[in-house]
Amino acid sequence: MNKYIDLHVHTKYSDGNFTPKEIIEYSKKIDVVAVGITDHDTTDGVEEAVIEAEKLGIEVIAGVEISCDFKDSVEEEIHILGYFIDYKDEVLQQKLKIFREARKERAYKIFNKLNSLGIFLNEEDIFKDSNMSIGRLHFARVLLEKKIVNSIKEAFELYLGYGRPAYEAKLKLSPKEAIHIILSAKGIPILAHPYLGITMDIKSIKQLINFGLKGIEVYHTKHPKNVVDELILIAEKYELLITGGSDCHGSIDANNPLLGSLNIPYKILENLKECRNSIENFRNYILTDRI
Repeated sequence: MNKYIDLHVHTKYSDGNFTPKEIIEYSKKIDVVAVGITDHDTTDGVEEAVIEAEKLGIEVIAGVEISCDFKDSVEEEIHILGYFIDYKDEVLQQKLKIFREARKERAYKIFNKLNSLGIFLNEEDIFKDSNMSIGRLHFARVLLEKKIVNSIKEAFELYLGYGRPAYEAKLKLSPKEAIHIILSAKGIPILAHPYLGITMDIKSIKQLINFGLKGIEVYHTKHPKNVVDELILIAEKYELLITGGSDCHGSIDANNPLLGSLNIPYKILENLKECRNSIENFRNYILTDRI
């Protein structure tokens, strides 16, 4: 029997609408044997997922997704995933706290921009959990619930997307800083969904490799087959790990959740584990150039 995994899943602790417990329960239901919990700028959902996963026999990979400033990409940012991080690492948590606080400040700016457009939302709907890593998807869901838009996509196209009237840029690290933070927390840094950020050019990827990047997310729900094929060739040429995940944020627009939709083989996770076991010398080498 084939074993399938999903290494890119968001919970309610960032911009997903599933609790970690619900993610594990759904994974069990659809026979996904391992899940990467990769919330934006927070690891608060990992512990809850681990506790539930132990009951149901699911593997949880502790992860995080960090936004980075990158001028040559869509929205001038890329995302770096960190896998097998020590999610209790104090330095990591100090950095993530800064980003969560910045996200909250950004959310208030978006809230005020929507007000200036005549769209008056209930503040409680957005800021009900002070520890949550708030993103634009929170606003999009509320706009949909209030019937101000007809879909999540429309919310971004009309108001929240890059260059739209309620858009507000978020605090971002440099790619080098993000990669080094992940490495310092004993994690494996992976470039998330390169196709979405249009960061598939070799010059950009080689620069990230020099900073310590160890892999690229090849399999993603928005990567067409020709992109997958191209990314596999890049990964093979530069000896990068291949990873994959649905980037599930729960149920969106009343559709079934994306979790487990790609049938990513367990071998991908085995390769990650091999890297985790052999990365220490590489990590020490890269981190000698401290930020």
